[in-house]
Amino acid sequence: METERKTISVMIPCYNEAENARAIYEAVIGELESHCPGYAYEILFIDNKSVDGTRDIIEEICAQDRRVKAIFNCKNFGQFNSPYYGLLQTTGDCTITICADFQDPVELIPRFVRAWEDGYKIVIGKKTRSRENPVLYFLRGCYYKLIRRMSTVEIIEQFTGFGLYDRSFIETLRQLHDPTPFIRGIVAELGPDRCEIEYEQPKRRAGKTHNNFYTLFDAAMLSFTSYTKVGMRVAEFMGFGVALISFIMGLVYLIAKLVAWNSFAAGYAPTMIAVFFMGGVQLAFLGFLGEYIMAMNTRIMNRPLVVEEKRINFDNQEAAIK
Repeated sequence: METERKTISVMIPCYNEAENARAIYEAVIGELESHCPGYAYEILFIDNKSVDGTRDIIEEICAQDRRVKAIFNCKNFGQFNSPYYGLLQTTGDCTITICADFQDPVELIPRFVRAWEDGYKIVIGKKTRSRENPVLYFLRGCYYKLIRRMSTVEIIEQFTGFGLYDRSFIETLRQLHDPTPFIRGIVAELGPDRCEIEYEQPKRRAGKTHNNFYTLFDAAMLSFTSYTKVGMRVAEFMGFGVALISFIMGLVYLIAKLVAWNSFAAGYAPTMIAVFFMGGVQLAFLGFLGEYIMAMNTRIMNRPLVVEEKRINFDNQEAAIK
């Protein structure tokens, strides 16, 4: 009796990838059919409100190949929610996430699958070098090291979410109901033992990167508020420290005034410096506090990860998560 073939799901998030959409589909198909012939597969594109013709290309692919599914979001729901939602909609025995811009090498797919068959429930790609902006790569490395030192949860350096996830871990994700998911942290915090496969990140095949200072800062703040308490702890300790220093300085000035040490106590410069210093410290930590409050507010509202506009080739299947 022939055993049923396992199914590999490949989830590809897209945003304005008209130059890459068909090419990534063909590359993934080529890898699966050449190096993973014993498996059934499905490919899921999730489009985050592209405006450059990406959706037209995806619809053409879906019409030609029923193994390809698509979800079109009605708005751009950000760089974290859309891929996470796409993961939850897959139906395979394992799911591989890969970006459409070819910065996640499709050649690693067979290695991911072999490690999965060896028993690993999670197999991730970990960058060791990058052909993109070296300054950005260096700064990202510094950021990972900083967060790792401040967090009580393990932080995986140079991990973008590119990897393979067993169906059992996908079920864990479905149970979280997290409206602000950070898959890089969730893998480290809740995932089972994993296999890490190193690679050199290539340049984008075509098009422009969608990352900018705002998106990178948003990612940094999401991991900072989700996995560290250091912002508020530093504020507390610094508050106590500044209060102690201010008390000591107050005593010094009082004593100087009492002994008529006017040359020391005269002038407003020390007072103005102290006022501006304290004002800057307060504004900085009010910003930190605001980031934590915004993160809590988003979770309390518990809004959906995305709102779909359309789905293709699901054959009226119910969504895995609403």
